[in-house]
Amino acid sequence: MVVVIIAVILVLAWPAFTSALTKRDLTRTMNNARELYLAAFRMATDGAAKSDANLAWPGDYPAGNLADYCGKLVEKDYLKASELQRILSAPGANCVVVSTNGPAVSLSGKNALKVYKVKGADPSNTIFAASTNYVYDTALNSNEIPFGDAGFVVVRKSGDAGVYKRAQATLEGFDNNPERFQSEIGALPGAAKESVTAGDGTTVLAGPQ
Repeated sequence: MVVVIIAVILVLAWPAFTSALTKRDLTRTMNNARELYLAAFRMATDGAAKSDANLAWPGDYPAGNLADYCGKLVEKDYLKASELQRILSAPGANCVVVSTNGPAVSLSGKNALKVYKVKGADPSNTIFAASTNYVYDTALNSNEIPFGDAGFVVVRKSGDAGVYKRAQATLEGFDNNPERFQSEIGALPGAAKESVTAGDGTTVLAGPQ
């Protein structure tokens, strides 16, 4: 009888337990995204102070993929390769970072974060990074890694970051108000004010395949 009672309690408690684990992982990924942002911010700030075009925001830096951009962060010692591997990984998304030529890095596996081609001229609400299960103004897919449709993470150029719920993935979750959506979630690089178009388009640095 005691075993049956314990089993029933476990069954009832399991959804709450798994939800708590997911929230923990989402929060951890948000913190990782902010760590990546801080490294990018320091590099862009140094570049502006030194008039060095090689130290810039992702959209200003001459790189078409995430490995090249992250390689510059490693080369200039804004991040260690081991830190980068931790930052770009999450449950179900194991991104392997390998130093290939001195400070250069290669990325393989599945990355948990994607970086947008934000530029120095973009406003502070422009999205810098998001969890890879999120596509701008698009409903979450339960099969996407990491987190499926349980939630998503966004960090903006201002450094503000948040964990968001499934209903907040699209304009509909903000009463179809573009201004509110751009204020709460953010805007794509180069997007006009109150202009929200579904999909990331070409605004994301290509990650490992």
